[in-house]
Amino acid sequence: MGRSRGGLTTKLHAIVDAQGRPIRLMLIGGQVHDSHGARELLVDLDSGTIVVGHKAYDADWIRAHVKDQGAVANIPNKANRTHRYRWKKALSRERNVIERFFNRIKHYRRLATRYEKLGANFLAMVQHALVRLWLREIESTT
Repeated sequence: MGRSRGGLTTKLHAIVDAQGRPIRLMLIGGQVHDSHGARELLVDLDSGTIVVGHKAYDADWIRAHVKDQGAVANIPNKANRTHRYRWKKALSRERNVIERFFNRIKHYRRLATRYEKLGANFLAMVQHALVRLWLREIESTT
């Protein structure tokens, strides 16, 4: 857990499916760069999976890690990148699925205001909210 001007902070990283349902979560310190959680999150990808990521995940080792698993990385290039990779802007627009996911969990006041001091407790509350989201999704389909 890191300390910022706002106090104790953490970053929540998630992988969601095409419907915006969470598959994997990871909590890292606020001072840690976003790409450091990618290796643990991007495991066991199916062949042909398209990984749509933010510019923060634009690193050669992340692209190689995704490619080694038979998946395709669709990540926009950072402005300072010398070797440019091709990516599809239309696929990149699908990132709104993850943005909507984070918006849904922010509806839980306890998560949005961050009442929990410890990372383990905060992650437990996130998981509790995700169970409720999954149950709501299952209930609406039956």
